[in-house]
Amino acid sequence: MSAGKPGALRRLSERLTRTSHEIEAAQLARESSDLGVIHIAAAPLRTRVTVCGEVRSVTLRPREETPALDVEVWDGTESLHLVWLGRRRIAGIVPGIKVQATGRITTRRKVATMFNPAYEIVGRAGQPHA
Repeated sequence: MSAGKPGALRRLSERLTRTSHEIEAAQLARESSDLGVIHIAAAPLRTRVTVCGEVRSVTLRPREETPALDVEVWDGTESLHLVWLGRRRIAGIVPGIKVQATGRITTRRKVATMFNPAYEIVGRAGQPHA
């Protein structure tokens, strides 16, 4: 058997047996590639990068001194937390929206995190980017 491309029947069976989560992940990863940004899973730490993904959750972390808005973004390869210090909310950033963020990624408690990134809202989930 050759090590080349799988046959048509195998490709069809793989396509039919994939879960909706796998299909959505592949679509988000493809859209990120189309935008020319780096995938979160491939992003190097402490280097300025631009990533794009779908907002999965928005959480306000109230603290006595400084509030922090924590937004989980998923691009089909991995999740990244975008944290804005001193913010309670950002208009337009809600679950299901696609955002593009630029900044440096670090790990905080073993979670990939980008603090105070520059961002742009690029669309709604399930819709191709503009």
